[in-house]
Amino acid sequence: MSILLGIVEGLTEFLPVSSTGHLRIVEALFNLNLHDSFWKMYTIVIQLGAILALPVYFWNRILKFLATFPRGERGDRNILTHPLSLTMIAFVVTAVPAWALHKQIGENLESLWVITTALIVGGIVMWIVDATFTRPRVTHMEEMSLPQAIWIGACQILSAVFPGTSRSMSTIAAGQIAGMSRPAALEFSFFLSMPTMVVATLYDLYKTLKPSRDTVAEGGIAPLAVNAHEWIVLAIGFIVSFIVALAVVAWFMNWVRNRGFVPFAIYRIALGIVLVILLLRHII
Repeated sequence: MSILLGIVEGLTEFLPVSSTGHLRIVEALFNLNLHDSFWKMYTIVIQLGAILALPVYFWNRILKFLATFPRGERGDRNILTHPLSLTMIAFVVTAVPAWALHKQIGENLESLWVITTALIVGGIVMWIVDATFTRPRVTHMEEMSLPQAIWIGACQILSAVFPGTSRSMSTIAAGQIAGMSRPAALEFSFFLSMPTMVVATLYDLYKTLKPSRDTVAEGGIAPLAVNAHEWIVLAIGFIVSFIVALAVVAWFMNWVRNRGFVPFAIYRIALGIVLVILLLRHII
């Protein structure tokens, strides 16, 4: 089970198909207790494994951005328009509303109907955007503007509020609508996911481990009590998620340079239809 969940997380975290939705589906199919404290922490750990794949893959790009801050490689950027600044601005635009809506987000996360609807609607939107916005004005992340970053950050809120939307889908589609090429939109999506996922995941981990009455009542595991077998399960999930995610990021970057996102849109819609049937028949 640990290997399976690690593979699912690694495969879906950065593809525009919703990792949260897929993990929730697997949990429902295998009757895992969503409120069990260990599985809560396990989900967080494998997300951290996937997150680690990004700085490893983009290590050279990150160093180059740091070395050229704030003027940029071409000398035409400033402290507000450098790619690193735009990434953090987009993150803040997402983080504040998402934090304010955390209760609604928690409720939606437990609803397979919300996830199913988001999968289908997101697939349709992705298909339309990919077919419509075919003449980008911005072909490199270094050419982005402040309004584009704010717009993408605002659209990322949808993926937080409606699990199943997919953070990647919302940011990539937003970038295309704003005039960015597929590779540029995808790269910014990856960079934006680093602070977004790190902060969100660490916050979830803090809530899970926080030693308080409320946390224990809500299924927390404070004080932390993990046996040797559970540590092994966590380690396996983390490693598998990291390896799979690293391979997926490399493959996806190459795929997008030559192809579009339509196959992922079709997959989302098909999966959503299957889930509707399963839900109506009370199979999950």
